[in-house]
Amino acid sequence: MADTSKDYVSARLASGSGSPDYVSARLASGSGSPDYAHQFNPPWTLDPARVALVVVDMQYASASRREGLGRLLKDRDQESSGAYRFERIESVVVPTIQRLLAFFRERSLRVVYVTVGSEMPDFSDLLPHMRPFAEQIGNTAGRREHEILDDLAPAAGEPVLNKTTMSAFHSSGFERLMRAWGVDQLCFTGVSTNSCVEGTARDAADRGFQALLVEDGCGAASARLHEATCENFARLLGRVARSEEVRAELAAALSRTADR
Repeated sequence: MADTSKDYVSARLASGSGSPDYVSARLASGSGSPDYAHQFNPPWTLDPARVALVVVDMQYASASRREGLGRLLKDRDQESSGAYRFERIESVVVPTIQRLLAFFRERSLRVVYVTVGSEMPDFSDLLPHMRPFAEQIGNTAGRREHEILDDLAPAAGEPVLNKTTMSAFHSSGFERLMRAWGVDQLCFTGVSTNSCVEGTARDAADRGFQALLVEDGCGAASARLHEATCENFARLLGRVARSEEVRAELAAALSRTADR
């Protein structure tokens, strides 16, 4: 019997409330979509030789309650509207990405950072739908807002590619680098789940990459937006999995290789 939306998403999530680390049992187990679509989404497993960890837009611009968006909301007495976002980033997303970075680095697996923001002081390189937000939070190269969070700082040799669009495929050398690396599996983390993370992951799928959203490695303005993105992505576009599943799957693959 098919699951219903009532079984799948709790009333708390439907209203945009709920705990920041909540994820439906079906997505947490990697089972994918609750409707018919999952049968058309071919299964695949992570291959350490073909995979890269992608950290999307974890910058002071919109991932910090003290700078950028966080400071703007405070100055406008709108802190409560960003409470869920920043609580999830601080308590769930950052620790998850730190664990994944440690795992990938210890095993010499590929890591790539993607940032968003203007590369010009007058923001003129941004499209109309991107410019107002960047201007108001000060997200341009050379400013603190444009920098990656210190807690997630890139290691030496890890590339940082800036984009001026939602998707990294349209305004950076992201695809060229992945092809040069021989990477065709991408594990996405960062913010926002329903914006630049999803935009890049969707484009990846359309270009033949196998894309995986790390559920506890992503965050959005509300649980409703995050969950809806994860549910939809798992239907036909790729995989959604928890970080511990990603680490376990890659560790098992590396162990099999070592035993040969």
